Amino acid sequence: MSLTNSSPAEIAKSASVASRLLATLSGAERNDALTALHEAIAKSRNDILAANSKDVAAAERAVEAGVLNQSVLKRLDLSRPGKFEDMLQGILSVRDLQDPVGNVTMRTLLDDGLTLEKVSCPIGVLLIIFEARPEVIANIAALSIKSGNAAILKGGKESTESFIAISKVISEAIAHTQVPKASIQLVETREVVSSLLAQNTYIDLVIPRGSKDLVRFVQDNTKIPVLGHADGLCSAYIHHDADPDVAVKVVVDSKTDYPAACNSLETLLVHEDVLHTIFPAVAGALLAKGVSLRCDPASKDALSSRVVAHEQSLVSESIASDYETEFLDLILAVKTIPGDDSPGKSLDAAIAHINRHSSKHTDMIVTRSRSTAERFMNGVDSAGVFWNASTRFADGMRYGFGTEVGISTNKVHSRGPVGLDGLTIYKYKIRGEGHRASDYSETGSGKSWKHEVLPL
Repeated sequence: MSLTNSSPAEIAKSASVASRLLATLSGAERNDALTALHEAIAKSRNDILAANSKDVAAAERAVEAGVLNQSVLKRLDLSRPGKFEDMLQGILSVRDLQDPVGNVTMRTLLDDGLTLEKVSCPIGVLLIIFEARPEVIANIAALSIKSGNAAILKGGKESTESFIAISKVISEAIAHTQVPKASIQLVETREVVSSLLAQNTYIDLVIPRGSKDLVRFVQDNTKIPVLGHADGLCSAYIHHDADPDVAVKVVVDSKTDYPAACNSLETLLVHEDVLHTIFPAVAGALLAKGVSLRCDPASKDALSSRVVAHEQSLVSESIASDYETEFLDLILAVKTIPGDDSPGKSLDAAIAHINRHSSKHTDMIVTRSRSTAERFMNGVDSAGVFWNASTRFADGMRYGFGTEVGISTNKVHSRGPVGLDGLTIYKYKIRGEGHRASDYSETGSGKSWKHEVLPL
């Protein structure tokens, strides 16, 4: 990895050249680089945390001054329990995954001596723009090297000290491996971003990780394909036949396990029939965790006589925008889904609300019915759709993908947590023995195709 002050065109061009060399390395050579990366970061823990503490102190002052969101501060702090260890484990998890490059997914005999293969390969050059999370450098470096891609990284100003410290460690580590130095480059100045977004000749994919404003800025200012999501507006629906204990467990975990994460719960939909049975227990557990509930009239009324005095200030009436807001905090919007005698009408109403208001990230239903759950999971148009399970499971590590570059809500190429497979594309390879296309004719006057499926 190199901290670079080169021009945007030079940065992109050198990354492109490096990506071609990186794509030719063996899986063992790429894994050796990840081992070196892991060992170097582990040995430099104290230095990295010291640099990170400077960023955290500056961020705390910014939060106190009201110019920085509390959620950004939480994402910034590498000293939070388990966070540094997760960063290290993420590198090893990626290293130990199957090599995503060179996998044959289709083999066809076109004619005697003429074979066609569909083979996985790196995308090329990635431009990753992210905010606050310093561990992203290690995550991206590991994923990029393993998948054979070069990466240009631009971090947020809030974690400059952390980025510089980690980048120096990684740079020294991979310098002794077969990975080209320009495979991973870190740019420091914000001004360079717009120029990099114009380098569509050399950069193949942009991955923005951060606020919706960042993502939308990137989408509006580049011709390069963009992979990412603008919001993590996740919803849960408690159906009329939900198990009360399951509802409490999964809803509370979805909201409170890590409220600043993009896979945390932001909207709770409640079937009218369980407003006075299951919902009060769920609400009570949320309030006990300090969650503020912004309720529609029906759900607020259901809690009117059940909320203890010191928690009453946590319950308020919702406004329309609450159902389209990514709070990233201990705040949850609650809406009642009307009960109806018609089979499936309430379920359809919940699905319609989610499809209209959610960000197509991750949504969840709590129900005892498999058929209801399947209808919900088929009907909700999101990257992740869960049944009786916390939305917090929407994560590359938890899916077994290793660490991830982000969550994609796209409908082409890659969707959901983007790990190694999401950083590869494919190419077609034909092997022949002097075969000529002109010898084959669609009219039957030339040679005939065999088109025989061959074993992989």
